[in-house]
Amino acid sequence: MGVKFAFTGGREGWIRVLLTGVGVGLGVALLLLTTAIPNAMQTREDREYARLAFALGGPEPAKADNTLLVAEVSTEFRGREVLGRQLEPEGLRAPLPPGIKKFPAPGEMLVSPALKELLESKDAKLLRERLPYRVTGSIGESGLIGSAELAYYTGGQNLAKYHDDDSGVSRIDAFNVQKPPSKETDPVLLLLVLTVFVVLLMPVGVFIAAAVRFGGERRDRRLAALRLVGADSRMTRRIAAGEALAGAFLGLLFGIGFFLIGRQIAGSVELFEISVFPSYLDPAPVLAVLIAVAVPAAAVVVTLLALRGVVIEPLGVMRTAKPARRRLWWRLLLPLGGLGLLAQMIGKGKKNGEFNEYMVTGGVILLLVGITALLPWVVEAVVARLNSGPVSWQLAVRRLQLSSGTAARMVNGIAVAVAGAIALQMLFAGVQDDYTKPTGQDLSRAQMELFVPGSVPIADTRRQLADTRGVRGAVALADTWLGDRAKEPKATAGVTVGDCADLREVAKLPSCREGDVFALHGTEPELAAPGRKLVLDPSLDGDPKGAEVPWTVPRDIKKAEPRTDPSGWAREGFLMTTSALPTAAAETASGYIYLKLDMAVPDVSEIVRNAAVKIDPLAVPRMFTEGERTTEFDSIRTGLFVGAACVLALIGASLLVSQLEQLRERRKLLSSLIAFGTRRRTLTLSVLWQTAIPVALGLLLATMVGLTLGAVLLKMTDTAVTVDWLSVLAMTGIGAAVVLAVTALSVPPLLRLMRPDGLRTE
Repeated sequence: MGVKFAFTGGREGWIRVLLTGVGVGLGVALLLLTTAIPNAMQTREDREYARLAFALGGPEPAKADNTLLVAEVSTEFRGREVLGRQLEPEGLRAPLPPGIKKFPAPGEMLVSPALKELLESKDAKLLRERLPYRVTGSIGESGLIGSAELAYYTGGQNLAKYHDDDSGVSRIDAFNVQKPPSKETDPVLLLLVLTVFVVLLMPVGVFIAAAVRFGGERRDRRLAALRLVGADSRMTRRIAAGEALAGAFLGLLFGIGFFLIGRQIAGSVELFEISVFPSYLDPAPVLAVLIAVAVPAAAVVVTLLALRGVVIEPLGVMRTAKPARRRLWWRLLLPLGGLGLLAQMIGKGKKNGEFNEYMVTGGVILLLVGITALLPWVVEAVVARLNSGPVSWQLAVRRLQLSSGTAARMVNGIAVAVAGAIALQMLFAGVQDDYTKPTGQDLSRAQMELFVPGSVPIADTRRQLADTRGVRGAVALADTWLGDRAKEPKATAGVTVGDCADLREVAKLPSCREGDVFALHGTEPELAAPGRKLVLDPSLDGDPKGAEVPWTVPRDIKKAEPRTDPSGWAREGFLMTTSALPTAAAETASGYIYLKLDMAVPDVSEIVRNAAVKIDPLAVPRMFTEGERTTEFDSIRTGLFVGAACVLALIGASLLVSQLEQLRERRKLLSSLIAFGTRRRTLTLSVLWQTAIPVALGLLLATMVGLTLGAVLLKMTDTAVTVDWLSVLAMTGIGAAVVLAVTALSVPPLLRLMRPDGLRTE
């Protein structure tokens, strides 16, 4: 009978079940998306390994009919990574990378759809200059990790000459590198993952529970009419459960539809440099079945719990009288229980053992659920003491005093999301130093580094780059090796070559003029002994084809103190001015050029990259950074940002549906007030106050709970508790902004409802 009422109750019934279905559907869609994210990330990782062009820890194959030379020529364009590789097959059976059907010829390239679109845009002039190849095809989905990835393959030529000089050229006989065994999970990273999932999913559950109760007041009045014709209280509860079940099943259908639509949209969206193909987003079957069972069951449970506080009699519903005051004691048990679970793990997480996953999940859930239990009591306690004020204020306060629970339900989701965001922000900020390694690079001395292969004259490269617009200075340092014998030497030392000004970047020199040679402190005395006969560029185990140039340590060799270069590397061994190095050894010495840039020049890094590629296609500069985070930490952080963006979109959409449902419920009341002469401005302000007061109280409670949860999580990881108040205000502000945007969107339908003809009835 309840299911029948939901679908045959006329226009009112259809609108009510439609709103419930949309609200539940939005939540179901996000739950399905969440269950699909692990599979999407795993697929991205699998495809990354499937196209790797070097062996992980294994020896390279010898040149054969089935080998391929691959040069790594990836670049960056305005902060976005561009994967690039030059391919030169060495035989007819050379392996093809995933996603392409034939090798591009020299001067041709195959590009990803996103890169093709970028190259055709007006803003990509500098990138087109850097990739002056003719586009002859595209890379298929199997060769890309995401729909928005920028990638290209181009034909290589004479790559063998670069193969032995650290230029990033590899010889392979197959792609699809086997993944290394997974590392032992870091307890703190596991805590982050668990907390992220709980924090992202809790608002979804709260919104689904709120959506199930749409139209609750009208439903109770219908149940009172059923009591009048003979239904008992248990029968009315079963009928109400049937109505909720119908809305929940419709919500499941809507949710599947929303998910399929969102799945297609995801293929054209990039969030925080992460993109996927629709085929990646396949929910785990077990979790999808669990959602299909849990959502209708939760709808029935929530409905029955809601009816416990309502007395439905044949002549009316007791909710219209002043409700009994809410009790506080049992509401405090939830957050206190959560704190109790989490408190048992304080101090663990680094070297003191792992966290109990169930206790962490249960503790965070109890704390966040505690917000949904405490907020109705807080709203009721505060609005009971609010009285005097303008007419709009009094209308809003009176409405909140009569139905504070409904107002609190609307805000519960945003409060839970904000509390979780504050706690996670504190946790990420507290532990990020443990996962951020300083690079040692000195950005005051240089902002960019360029590797120069031995086959490219480093002096000419330095001169051309120094003349490039935006370059304020260039330091060129070539590197080679010394050994005590020509083949497989027992003792070796590094050699750094440059002019006197450049050598002062890596050592404190007593004096310097062209032709000088220096031995850095720490060099083996027997190698630096004057008159000792050594060999420049000997044949090492991994480099069997050295130049093997004989060299004698000069009698006037000087001592020097080492100094870190702009990249943070402290050299050892010998320093030579350019003329002191024999020509035969100079021809094989590779090196680095450190560039000081004028960052005020627009696109200066792109201009330098273009200049470097013109000098040599394999010369790929890289920008210096002060620190870099571990891949695992960055992945979790990125996942949080992507998930938070999806949850915020759900919060906005669900709040809008909830607000429209509330306005529909009050249509006759608004029409009555308009008919009595109430100004529209007064009613609009009253609706705004009805939203603003619970939101302010919810955000205040969320801030308190979020700070508490964040402090406990930091204590659990044995990290000092610090609060970034700017971030806390930002999280709170984002939550308030979502509510304000929803309120603004609900004003047009509110104005349409403010008409006296809304009093008409049938």
